[in-house]
Amino acid sequence: MSYRISSFADKCGVNKETIRYYERKNLLQEPFKTNSGYRIYSDHDVKRVGFIKRMQELGFSLSEIYKLLGVVDKDEVRCEDMFEFVSKKEEEVHKQIEDLKRIEKMLKDLKSRCPDEKKLHACPIIETVIEEE
Repeated sequence: MSYRISSFADKCGVNKETIRYYERKNLLQEPFKTNSGYRIYSDHDVKRVGFIKRMQELGFSLSEIYKLLGVVDKDEVRCEDMFEFVSKKEEEVHKQIEDLKRIEKMLKDLKSRCPDEKKLHACPIIETVIEEE
């Protein structure tokens, strides 16, 4: 199926300016244009934007996503030093996981101190956090 930029942006859940920005950053290839100048996008492009958005949700920067797309696009230049890039990102992800585990533990501890009653004037969670500072 093919899409003009407005319907393409809608299908991807982004605005037209985001699509144009992705094109300028070479995350999306320049689309086919009709004789009238309309940009035409494919289902492959929809999947690509979905990948970009998902990677952003997972904390990847656009420059990191650009590098990862080098593998998909079989771009030797972007794939240079991929092992180093992946190793560094793996370390960052591991640190984030450890941080999230600590936050989860803190939240479970605070939750256990919270009574079933929903009285705001005597909240042990707030008191605990204030005392720990």
